[in-house]
Amino acid sequence: MSDMSRRAFGGLLGGGAVSTVTGAASPAQAAPAERPFRSRPAAAAGSRPNFLVILGDDLGWADLSAYGAPHIKTPNLDRLARQGVRFTDAYSGSATCSPTRFSLYTGRYPGRTEGGLAEPVADRSQGLDPGHPTLASLLKKAGYDTALIGKWHCGWLPDYSPTKSGWDEFFGNFGGVLEYFSKLGQLGDYDLYEGDAEYHDLRYYTTVLTERAVEYVGRGHRRPWLLNLNFTTPHWPWLAEGDAATGAEIAARVRAATTPAQATAALGHRDGGSVAKYTEMVQSLDAAVGEVLAALRRSGQEENTLVLFASDNGGERWSYQWPLSGQKAGLQEGGIRVPAILRWPARIDGHQVSHEPNFSPDWTATLLELGGARPDPAHPLDGTSLAGYLLRGERLPERDLFWRVRGNRALRRGDWKYYQDTTGTDHLYDLATDLREQADLAAARPELLAELKGAWEDIARGLLPYTAGS
Repeated sequence: MSDMSRRAFGGLLGGGAVSTVTGAASPAQAAPAERPFRSRPAAAAGSRPNFLVILGDDLGWADLSAYGAPHIKTPNLDRLARQGVRFTDAYSGSATCSPTRFSLYTGRYPGRTEGGLAEPVADRSQGLDPGHPTLASLLKKAGYDTALIGKWHCGWLPDYSPTKSGWDEFFGNFGGVLEYFSKLGQLGDYDLYEGDAEYHDLRYYTTVLTERAVEYVGRGHRRPWLLNLNFTTPHWPWLAEGDAATGAEIAARVRAATTPAQATAALGHRDGGSVAKYTEMVQSLDAAVGEVLAALRRSGQEENTLVLFASDNGGERWSYQWPLSGQKAGLQEGGIRVPAILRWPARIDGHQVSHEPNFSPDWTATLLELGGARPDPAHPLDGTSLAGYLLRGERLPERDLFWRVRGNRALRRGDWKYYQDTTGTDHLYDLATDLREQADLAAARPELLAELKGAWEDIARGLLPYTAGS
């Protein structure tokens, strides 16, 4: 059996505990009834599903109790996992906010587009080309209503906006970070919009986004819909709903900034936060997701709505990452491995766990196939649809998962991971036995290292080169 098939189907031989396959601390205590993933036999096809895609922001792989966090309680997301499939080996498309969003919105490596070279987008000159097809524009062409609520982070007005890239509706922030009460963003100005017009609401941002999402899913939709719900929680600044006074102090620093870099530094809140505050923020995210899912249930659309929850990259600073090494912005597992949960009651059974490696562009390909939308042949996808795996019991083709960021490179093939650090040193890890990436096998397996490095370089040659301004 190949490394890929051993990885994907090892749970069928080893039982449902994650630790038997991945070597990770098992969250079996949180979900004792989980079983290895199997597609539902002879599931009847119905109408095209709605898509509710929810992103947490800088949420680490083990920050949910369903993934092993010992001190963070996330009952709503744990319930979602019990009702569907929890993925142990899911990855973001990159290691920071905006390039991952490029990969999810386009289904392609971030380095395929100029805007995707920014890690992350930081000024008005960078963004997602409105002429590039997106998940939203392709589903819209196939008859879907589309909306994005929350963090966009793929460019600012006047040149870039969700409404210029296929989403019918937008309510949220354009930048990568904002103070949760004043809505001051990384450029130092106000950053809450409805469509292309400022919208003023000085309440806690997570609450505001939740209300908008509840309203959207509760509508009497006549057509299938896509809602991208992108929370900023638990991204810094480290503020919970009762922290308006601390938020005002941060907002004053942002107003005093004379450059975007100074505004971003003020929002970074390096003199604040704690494990307890971070826990409070993650638990508020869980509560927000619970409210949206309750509204979906009340609307009568729950059965045929595919809900996907994930994070845009790995965690940082206060995240619970064990046993992963690294964090956001780097390509060790802690920077790119993320929680991912899928629920679709009409077609997929609950209480399941999947060890199939996947990353953000795969979900783009999957949703397009399930929605009956055709990718644009001029912009071929880098993701692989999981629809056959999820619905028909098909094996995914053996393939490589690829990442490139400035100063880091990584490629995963089956259980094996090639990683080059910021010093240019190459490493090789067997993730089945060494999830923490501590036993470097580069010297012991030079031929395999060379093979994976060559595969990485073959893909990289097809991408745009980094430039001084990107």
